[in-house]
Amino acid sequence: MKKMLTKLAGLWTALVILAVTAFGAQQAQAQSTWEAIQERGTLRIGVTQAPPWFTKDLRTGEWTGGLGITLGKQMAEALEVELETVEVTWGTAIAALQSDKIDLMYFLSPTASRARAIDFTQNPLAYISQAVMAAEGLDASTWAGLNNGDISLSVPQATSMDQFLTRMAPDADIQRFPDNAASIAAFQSGRVDAVSLMLPPLLSARQKLGSGVISVPVPAFTAPVNIGVRREADKTWRDWLDTTSLYWYETGRIQGWYDEFLVEFGVDPEDSPPIQRELIFMR
Repeated sequence: MKKMLTKLAGLWTALVILAVTAFGAQQAQAQSTWEAIQERGTLRIGVTQAPPWFTKDLRTGEWTGGLGITLGKQMAEALEVELETVEVTWGTAIAALQSDKIDLMYFLSPTASRARAIDFTQNPLAYISQAVMAAEGLDASTWAGLNNGDISLSVPQATSMDQFLTRMAPDADIQRFPDNAASIAAFQSGRVDAVSLMLPPLLSARQKLGSGVISVPVPAFTAPVNIGVRREADKTWRDWLDTTSLYWYETGRIQGWYDEFLVEFGVDPEDSPPIQRELIFMR
């Protein structure tokens, strides 16, 4: 009887420990992104070298410029927390959200496939067109003209840009790279005839390289870019981002911050299409 009681006591202790451990794990999993940011005291944003969205000072390793950095700083200030930058690529950003490495990723196109994995704010941050920067003499006025096996194009892998280029020019020699910088470098080195990215990063690249002809091939592909967040039951974080970004968009602050970066980068905002849809036909 004594041995049986001892075994029962041991079993009971083990069950209590298991229950406490499971409860603790459940509580940890149940913590929302909103709660985690407040507790941690930092806002973690995904960043990748892609002016005018994000710019890294290669001398210091600090992320110092770009519309995404400005948005991050403004949001961190509004939340009364510190800004933390976490380097990702466009292709790994969704996995970084799912694995809780970042709290948000700016400038993601809300495609059907991405929407299966993460949530998006309903209101876009901006509207941008996919463009091509080509070598002198290459006619990049239409996607049909680029759909040729003798033409090589670089593009960031596993992005909405990759999907669109593959659909519009499937016969071209499409070479895929980890990010914008690597795609541009392939063009700069002469490895490819052209690079296809959304227009704003190409404007910055053209300014830096001093060569290349930028075109928006027809039919034009203009798409919204939103904020991607981890999918969770508590929508407080997503709703706060939606409300905040809508206010900044409608009051022209996002367009203003974008123009400020273009000036700092040496690009005249008048030479660049607006990213606020309502202004596209007013310039």
